[in-house]
Amino acid sequence: MTRYMAIVESFTESIRHGVLRPGDPLPSVRKAAEQLKVSKGTVVQAYSVLEAHYLIEARPQSGFYVRAHAPGATRLPSAGLTRPTVVRSDTPDRMRTTLGDLVGARITSLGSSFVNPSLFPIQSLNQALRASSRQNDYSRTLVDLQLGLPALRRAIAQRYLKLGYAVPMDEIIITCGGMEAISLSLQAVTRPGDLVLIDSPMFFSGLQLLKQLGLGALEMPTDPESGLDLDLLDETLSNHQVAACLLMPTCQNPLGFSMPESKKRQLVDVLRRHGVPLVENDVYAELQFDQQKTRAAKAFDTEGMVLHCGSFTKCLAPGFKIGWVAAGRHREAIANRKFATTLGTSIPPQAAIAHYLLHHAYDRHLRSLRQFLQARVHQMTHALSSYFPAGTSISRPQGGHVLWVEMPSEVDSFKLFELAASHDIGIAPGPIFSAHQQYTNYIRLNCSHPWSDSLDKTLQWLGRTVSQMSKGKTPS
Repeated sequence: MTRYMAIVESFTESIRHGVLRPGDPLPSVRKAAEQLKVSKGTVVQAYSVLEAHYLIEARPQSGFYVRAHAPGATRLPSAGLTRPTVVRSDTPDRMRTTLGDLVGARITSLGSSFVNPSLFPIQSLNQALRASSRQNDYSRTLVDLQLGLPALRRAIAQRYLKLGYAVPMDEIIITCGGMEAISLSLQAVTRPGDLVLIDSPMFFSGLQLLKQLGLGALEMPTDPESGLDLDLLDETLSNHQVAACLLMPTCQNPLGFSMPESKKRQLVDVLRRHGVPLVENDVYAELQFDQQKTRAAKAFDTEGMVLHCGSFTKCLAPGFKIGWVAAGRHREAIANRKFATTLGTSIPPQAAIAHYLLHHAYDRHLRSLRQFLQARVHQMTHALSSYFPAGTSISRPQGGHVLWVEMPSEVDSFKLFELAASHDIGIAPGPIFSAHQQYTNYIRLNCSHPWSDSLDKTLQWLGRTVSQMSKGKTPS
């Protein structure tokens, strides 16, 4: 754990246990640095995180004080499920219609999982596309076509090294986005009718993929701050014939948590003992708010049982649809399936991203993107805490750009979805994140849009509507 995060946790515990109460002052930056024997910059960073989490506030000419908590700001959504649940049913038509509506044109689209396109370096990517086009004739061997451009696979392998672990370049297969990486991985380790263990709630496109592949879902209760209970996972794997796990240990969508590395290591160990492969969805890895990014579960895989799926869609170039899988022992099975379906991934966008990674300031772009998303997440958290009624609970993402909101139990999120749609507002209702259609009073909101008066008024409208619904009134 980084030094500033240790300070954050220390102050957070003091506030939660009442050692520090609303209105109490915190030590000045200079005094805290002296007491804790750290730099002033470390204290400033820690105070910024505490302020962003709405635990403290800065008062002009006065310093930092413990904040009087707004309704819902410190409550986390409940886990929803209390026990593992097996689901093998088809998706209702209503669910499919909802999924289509989420990506439709909205005046205010808060329901999709797409990062606002204005946040990506489109001009630099276009320059990279032109430059790489001049340098490549795109006459590639069949192996390069099937596995992906060596330059891009090498660049991805180098990013693994930058995180502190090695993934051989030959293990990496370039795919048409992250979803193809996940799909190929599941196909390599399962057969129709098999059972796949998933965390719940989970991203709805993953649930749709399981159904497309004829796979059953074993939904696991998931803590909104730390993920799966590994003892319960161990017990569940002993009681069920599970073919694979599809999990998102870093910046989980929609909860936003990231498992600490120690827990990821334990996760891999539990799965190894049961002989169950892990399809690790890591498409939000580059959007972790902490400057010291946690490594993927793949970092602790010594037997090639983790199929690590990544993508540039969420962090750099959504329209290019470039992802990859570090396939471990399943490389040949995935390469064969890739050959039999799409044969290969389009070469020009691969070349452009490889050129961008080599010649442009990718890390600087990521720092800017993460800072913007973190600020938007915190700003929307504050707005929801102010506008939504008592009994509302809000997730505390450690990365990404979505919030998971638990509303009072009287609120039907599908009805709210339909009413919002009639006002040209898109939200994502909770049941689409569960194969068992749990989370009837939950919604997921996209925080990546620039703040505006229009967005603020939209959230006010949502808050009023939820308040009316929670009291059994017909929303106006």
